[in-house]
Amino acid sequence: MNASNDFNEWDGKVFSGGWGVSGGGTAPVVEPATQQVLAQVGIGSAEDVNRAAQIATEAQPAWAAVPFDRRAKIMRDAAFLVQQRAAEFNLWNIRECGSIPAKAEWELGATCEQMLMAAALPMQPDGLSFPSAMPGRRNLWRQVPIGVIGVISPWNFPLLLAMRSVAPALALGNAVILKPDQQSAVCGGLLIAKAFEDAGLPAGVLHVIPGGPATGDALVKHPDVGMISFTGSTAVGRMIGQTCGYMLKKVALELGGNNAIIVLDDADVDAASSSGAWGSFLHQGQICMQTGRHLVHRSVAAQYAEKLAARAEKLHVGDPHISQVHLGPLINRKQCDRVHGIVEESLRAGARALTGASHHDLFYRPTVLVDVTPDMAAFKEELFGPVAPVTVFDDDDEAVELVNRSAYGLCAAIHTRSVSRGIAISQRLKTGMVHINDQTVNSEFHVPFGGMGSSSNGGRFGGPANVHEFTQSQWLSVMDQPILYPF
Repeated sequence: MNASNDFNEWDGKVFSGGWGVSGGGTAPVVEPATQQVLAQVGIGSAEDVNRAAQIATEAQPAWAAVPFDRRAKIMRDAAFLVQQRAAEFNLWNIRECGSIPAKAEWELGATCEQMLMAAALPMQPDGLSFPSAMPGRRNLWRQVPIGVIGVISPWNFPLLLAMRSVAPALALGNAVILKPDQQSAVCGGLLIAKAFEDAGLPAGVLHVIPGGPATGDALVKHPDVGMISFTGSTAVGRMIGQTCGYMLKKVALELGGNNAIIVLDDADVDAASSSGAWGSFLHQGQICMQTGRHLVHRSVAAQYAEKLAARAEKLHVGDPHISQVHLGPLINRKQCDRVHGIVEESLRAGARALTGASHHDLFYRPTVLVDVTPDMAAFKEELFGPVAPVTVFDDDDEAVELVNRSAYGLCAAIHTRSVSRGIAISQRLKTGMVHINDQTVNSEFHVPFGGMGSSSNGGRFGGPANVHEFTQSQWLSVMDQPILYPF
């Protein structure tokens, strides 16, 4: 596959002050649906990361000094190029990640929205003025660039989750080193580099260094990288957080989730099952906000499970590049084996499958499990696959306890005809986001996004949160005349 006219420019290379041969060799980009090798991407070595950090450190001050309107224009021009090249981005997203076309198209549109919002950030107020008890003194509390920011992005929404950090970080005057997952390095990295290069971003301000754990480790530990923005698993996030804490560098961690939908006894069961199906099966369930637990009041549990299974059975699974399907493949064999292992372990423990619980190659059937209890793997573990486990509860207190039993705290959904009842329950949930009469996979990019507990270290992406996430604070006091102190 050669979807890009510039294929030879980036094939087997990294982007660091221009296109160059990677020091860590190359790795194949494998299409999960067919196992076909689509391309070779360069893998960054520790030396590649060190060189990128040096170049970025040198380039960042001049970029921060560029007038805000020029920085904003470059961001808008890059967004225009991403939109103009939508067919190329979408094709790689479909083939690299197993995305269905509708998901790829949505992701690209949302990415452009994020870039345009980031373009507006340099025009916003960059601080506050505080009074002083000292006559003649002015106190300014302002936000200034961090310097060089490392972004480590995942494969499931490679374009969106990279740009969520890259765009605001650049717009606010930082240099960025992006390490996309090597499974999605084209859509989630190299095409991004090309768009910003063609939009006129000065050389050395953005670097794209694909790679695996060793590349990421070099980026996290580099002393010239002042912040790490990581999206990925909680296990890896803990290690990154530990390193950044020791080095006293800023870190934003957006991690895993085991998100619950609560279906109360007064819910519209048909609407709730629609939300449940969307939340569990969208993009094969490979989303941190996936509905991983369906907590349903005993009085409506059988009806809900029946409707959920009926929706699952209507979904078509196949290669999204060659046919119209609802679900594509899981990303790789390891992930498929993990999902199926959780399902089989839960079935052995007493759960029942109303539908699914099988796969062909990496194509996993949408699965509905019932009789799932809190001690089963399907309840306790993050699924990251198209599986909907249903657990029964008897009252609101039990529903709250079941949600909060998980160490994760990303998002939750509540279905009820009483909004006040839903709000009362939401105030008791230890999750960063709660959606009443909706599903868990929600993201509006002007609203700060993030979780609690093992799902986040408290950072937020989106809207006004971006200003504080990708800058640091500085107190500046100014006196027209110096003070003469007693000594």
